[in-house]
Amino acid sequence: MNDCLPSETNVWQMVEAVLRRVASNYGFAEIRMPIVESTALFKRSIGEVTDIVEKEMYSFDDRNGDSLTLRPEGTASCVRAGNQHGLLYNQEQRLWYMGPMFRHERPQKGRYRQFHQFGLEAFGIATPDIDAEVILLTYRLWRELGINEFVTLELNSLGSNEERANYRDALVEFLTAREELLDEDSKRRMHTNPLRVLDSKNPQVQEALVGAPKLSDYFGEESQQHFDSLCARLDAAGVKYVLNDRLVRGLDYYNRTVFEWVTTSLGAQGTVCAGGRYDGLVEQLGGKATPAFGFALGIERLVLMLTELDKVTNVRAQVDAYVVILGDDAQITANALAEQWRDQVPNIRLQCHCGGGNMKKQLKRADKSGAQIALILGDNEIVEQQVMVKYLRGQQEQQNLAFEQIPSLLTALIEDF
Repeated sequence: MNDCLPSETNVWQMVEAVLRRVASNYGFAEIRMPIVESTALFKRSIGEVTDIVEKEMYSFDDRNGDSLTLRPEGTASCVRAGNQHGLLYNQEQRLWYMGPMFRHERPQKGRYRQFHQFGLEAFGIATPDIDAEVILLTYRLWRELGINEFVTLELNSLGSNEERANYRDALVEFLTAREELLDEDSKRRMHTNPLRVLDSKNPQVQEALVGAPKLSDYFGEESQQHFDSLCARLDAAGVKYVLNDRLVRGLDYYNRTVFEWVTTSLGAQGTVCAGGRYDGLVEQLGGKATPAFGFALGIERLVLMLTELDKVTNVRAQVDAYVVILGDDAQITANALAEQWRDQVPNIRLQCHCGGGNMKKQLKRADKSGAQIALILGDNEIVEQQVMVKYLRGQQEQQNLAFEQIPSLLTALIEDF
């Protein structure tokens, strides 16, 4: 678990604003789901033999004896909500969500047991154009955040369920002949979820996989055309990618297209964003058969990446202007003046000094607040109906302005935000 302190929340707010804006610009609407769901929902959707269900879920029984789980991911909840409220029946839906998720995994750099995800799901479209549209959306996110040069797109296709079943048999036969080279985890997966062996990070296992059959060799014409069409659309849009035939994802519900955006800027190669197609999940969770495509990204890792790459720019301070108040008359009048300025410039972040103190103390507080200017009000200023403006950032000289000039000054101060 991890606290997000005031010194960090400005970066979070900037990232969240970009995520919301880009999703909205592509026609996606926000949906909000509960943090706690029935445990059965995740067992049915994610898969009983996945690491998440076997090792990582926070589950408990409530007073009625029902098993509940803190959500480890958002797709299953989004599908459940769509089915429950009739959002997915014979119609297209474009939805996004953002919020905390929970997994009991080993904490590491940028990964916590409570973490925050942004997820996006498109329902009701089976054709590869939506695959391309969503991947292009993620590419736009990286460009808007200034990190597109530091991430790499990896692509694969898992084919249909039938094609995957045929491949699974061939893969198990291949692995059985090399079982002595596998670690214990891969030996277990070989009998429960053999495709996950391809995803092993153990170098010895990866060496044992040299010469393994490829899933693409088992594709039918439809699956191959779907993937080729996606790649052609990305090529036309100028999006570079790497084909990774061992990319299988850790959740059981995926079919056909899967993708990850990876980076080495956080040390060892890590995933920033991942997703794919899951055409069977809506029906699996009680709805009508509905094609779907989506992704999720971890906000903590994204914020860490932006910070370490020094890409945190144009982040607005908690305070834009700080009102320094000196003298008895100013104490009475300052708050009323500040309220007028807030009415005239609704988006201004204007903080009035509270607690008294001399000018030196108040200016020190103003500087610490991150404000760009201090608006100094003393008894003389109240009589003359003007404000002394002291610039706290840059080299501009202080000046005196009439009360009625302050709204224009404040508006100019925040025009870039």
